[in-house]
Amino acid sequence: MTYSLVARDAETGQLGVGVQTKAFAVGRTVPWALAGVGAVATQSVSERSYGPLGLALLDAGRAPDEALRGLLAADALAEVRQVAIVDAEGQVATHTGAGCIPEAGHVAGEGFSAQANMMRSAEVWPAMAEAFTAAEGTLARRLLAALDAAEAAGGDFRGRRTAALLVVGGERTGAPWDAEVVDLRVDDHPEPLEELRRLLDLEEAYRRLGSHSGDLPDEELAAARSAGVGEADLAWFAVSAAARAGDLEEARRRLEHLVAVEPRWQGAWAAVAALAAHE
Repeated sequence: MTYSLVARDAETGQLGVGVQTKAFAVGRTVPWALAGVGAVATQSVSERSYGPLGLALLDAGRAPDEALRGLLAADALAEVRQVAIVDAEGQVATHTGAGCIPEAGHVAGEGFSAQANMMRSAEVWPAMAEAFTAAEGTLARRLLAALDAAEAAGGDFRGRRTAALLVVGGERTGAPWDAEVVDLRVDDHPEPLEELRRLLDLEEAYRRLGSHSGDLPDEELAAARSAGVGEADLAWFAVSAAARAGDLEEARRRLEHLVAVEPRWQGAWAAVAALAAHE
């Protein structure tokens, strides 16, 4: 009872899933991804095990179509499932069971698959595919463009409630959580895509702020304020940026501005010094 899109970004190798539905807390059920391995969307009477098991099969060297056949063969309810898998090479496999509630279907393209069930219109999944292919920007932004197109084409006939974006890196390096690029969930909201876009704006602003050392560029500060980052957070990022640059004197001066507003900030000095030493 959901629409989603799984994809691999050809330029970055990133893998991701975007999804929206009327059901509660879709982010804990439908989207799954593992850096350097693949991404899975499991929906329509969702069986969550398709996510981790599908990724494990990809990680073991199975192609998406082989992995999907194995999952379906072991599932007595395969005909009411809708599942899509993309691997790190951009290979795609999708299944829409004959028992999925109409309108239901999918369309696959180069490195992606769009799928939907319980829709107002059979135009939803083609609209997603077209929007994703035409969109520019990061994989997360392209996934969000596809979700917007699905909603414009009719969306879930029950309405809308929750949405999620999950994007991981194209290479499997370090711990799995280090490879997460975007992991955002809207669990209960009257306009989940609007809220998801607001959260993505914030996530990107925080990520950019955290990448700087020394002085934070004025344009970066302006963009962060526009996204909704508060002044106290901006001040703390300024402290951290000075520490990462190895300028403890400047970091202390910047921290004093926070201490003047809230004396408990003084307790952050040990963390600032540790950050400077680590860098």
